[in-house]
Order: sequence, then C-alpha cells, then structure tokens
Amino acid sequence: MPGKKVLDSWALLCYLEREPGYQGVIDLFDDAARSSQQLLMCVINWGEVYYQVTRRLGERKARKIEALISSLPIRLVNVDQDLTREAARFKAAKRMAYADCFAAALAKRERAELYTGDPEFKAVEADVQVVWIGEPGA
Repeated sequence: MPGKKVLDSWALLCYLEREPGYQGVIDLFDDAARSSQQLLMCVINWGEVYYQVTRRLGERKARKIEALISSLPIRLVNVDQDLTREAARFKAAKRMAYADCFAAALAKRERAELYTGDPEFKAVEADVQVVWIGEPGA
C-alpha cells in the first residue's frame, strides 16, 4: 500500500486555479482514487483555501468550491491538542505561517509525504518529507 500523503493549501489552490504544477495534483488525485487511499488535509489548511476563495471570488463561489473539494479523494483531519502542540512547536522554531505549520505537523504525525510548492516548507525539510509540486519551492 502506498505511503500516506498530506496536501497543503498551496496544492489545492494550484489545482483549483490551474497554476503551473496543477497536473501533478491531478495525478495525486488519480493515484489516490486508484489506490482507494485518501489524501490527508488538515481542516486548518482547508480553511485557508475557503477564505482565499471567499476573499477573491465571494461566498457563493467558495461554497461551490467546498462542494467540489468534498468530491475529491481528500480526507479532512480535525485539529486536536496534540496536533496543535506540534504545529506550535514548528511555529516557535521556524519562519512559517501558522496554518502551514499544521500541514507540517500533520505530515510529521502521520509519517506522511507533504505535497506543496510553497517555499516556506523548505524550513521543515529536515523534519518531514516534502514533495515539491512543479519546481521546488516555486
């Protein structure tokens, strides 16, 4: 069985906005569907996607995107105290956005690969296995 995979909000926004690297995200979805193993995403990072779509395109579009995301092979992972503690440790030690720290914490806890293109994740490459979508850190 393939290893676990965590998506950062960058990966999902890349897919939704068809930015360079989106084909790599489509490939992840296809692989997940074929293997029946859902991709993991912290609900905090899902919230990042929701607020960014709402801010740029409005609440109506965000609700449509929410429905689309629910059809993808993604399992949202709720936040608990242990995950929050690990995210806080990353935030205290690394120069990263707090929400990004939750994706890193989830990948660490699940011993999963973290898929992103956000260069902030270079800060945690020694702690979690980061798989770069498109150009590394692009």
